[in-house]
Amino acid sequence: MGPGRVVGALGPPPSTEPGRFGRPLPGRSQLPDLGQPRSATRASGRLADGASTVTPSASQGAAMPAVVVVGAQWGDEGKGKATDQLGQDVDYVVKFNGGNNAGHTVVIDGEAFALHLLPAGVLTPGVTPVIGNGVVVDLEVLFSEIAEIASRGRDASALRISASAHLIPSYNRVLDRTTERFLGERRLGTTGRGIGPTYADKMNRVGIRVQDLFDESILRQKVHSALDQKNGLFLKIFNRPAIDPDAVTDDLLSYAERVRPMVIDCSLVLNEALDDGKTVLFEAGQATMLDIDHGTYPFVTSSSPTAGGACTGTGVGPTRIDSVVGVVKAYATRVGEGPFPTEVTGVEGERLRSEGGEYGVTTGRPRRCGWHDAVVTRYAARVNGLTDLVMTKLDVLTGYETIPVCVAYDVDGVRTEEMPLTQSDVHHAVPVYEELPGWREDITGVREFSDLPAEARTYVTRIEELARTRVSAIGVGPGREATITRHRLLG
Repeated sequence: MGPGRVVGALGPPPSTEPGRFGRPLPGRSQLPDLGQPRSATRASGRLADGASTVTPSASQGAAMPAVVVVGAQWGDEGKGKATDQLGQDVDYVVKFNGGNNAGHTVVIDGEAFALHLLPAGVLTPGVTPVIGNGVVVDLEVLFSEIAEIASRGRDASALRISASAHLIPSYNRVLDRTTERFLGERRLGTTGRGIGPTYADKMNRVGIRVQDLFDESILRQKVHSALDQKNGLFLKIFNRPAIDPDAVTDDLLSYAERVRPMVIDCSLVLNEALDDGKTVLFEAGQATMLDIDHGTYPFVTSSSPTAGGACTGTGVGPTRIDSVVGVVKAYATRVGEGPFPTEVTGVEGERLRSEGGEYGVTTGRPRRCGWHDAVVTRYAARVNGLTDLVMTKLDVLTGYETIPVCVAYDVDGVRTEEMPLTQSDVHHAVPVYEELPGWREDITGVREFSDLPAEARTYVTRIEELARTRVSAIGVGPGREATITRHRLLG
């Protein structure tokens, strides 16, 4: 099971001390009222446990026109599948952060599509996919990905891109890879795709935006200005040749006319869509624990993949958001460096990796694997204001006699049910496990919650107790259809 302290099959007795927000921490007898979601518009959507429903489309008058989907762990939770499924019932799917440093795998009729930069909604006819201003765009990757899905019969002509989205110039890819090598053992585990340097340029106000492609004079001036600084680094620190700013400018300009038909005022278009009663889904890249502010800093991404990033990354105000859906695996994974309290290695870790197919969509790197961390899930629920959870890959846990779930941490002899305050404490956190009974039945064909083995139902309900957030959908396989719907996520 890996390091950690086991507290028994049913876990410790519930704490009688108030939690951080004046609430006792939940035990089995303290199931929170899952029928009262935070958004008043959702109250009529509550269904009894085990019930299944068909999600109404936006054209049928869905009550929630703006939904945010975020990862509630360290990424790779299956947000692409969740977004793709919701995207069948929405009008717009908007990617609001990150770049091509993360990927989604969407399986349609047995055919797998790996998306890195394109929003998952690009695969659904009738949906307008949008890349928001909070995204950093590698134009070479963008058009390569468009060509790839076009070669497989999918049309990306509806794609729209914010004029204010920043572009990843070639010199930032070079800088990213060079810096990571220079750090050696202190490396952060970046993908080397220029994401971090491009966000740094944005904050330093030397970035290049999509709209700059349409004014050659401004573009050339900005590239020269940026390389005045960076060529000094390349030459004097990294002992690399300088990069020709005119060559970089010419490369960017070669995409201008191909991009032009896609460019929009993202804030205006999305707010007008909401005014018209359209349904908009906001899709995060990466995940909560990789958030630049709320993640395991410095082992994080360079943007805000939490719910607040949906607003800053698109120009849609927070009062327009109706629900926030967090996606979690039934277990946990992480790619790259950084703390991962419930990580298991050796045979157990390899079993999870093999049965879950845990290799990065974008990088191909093997993912680190571990047991579900309810401390992280509860933290993600708080940071994002989650109204629902979607649990993916429950089927991967089939065959275990017992399944550990982390319910708390032991930090230097002190038990805590919340995320530790400091980076050092997170690194020293030892998981406190609760053992839940496993199941052996094949669940990949199950479509009703009541048809799951009793042990699998117990596992799901225990996770929602610990997270204080209802689990509204459960993935039991990779395909679109392999989902159990407990509560409606739209309408």
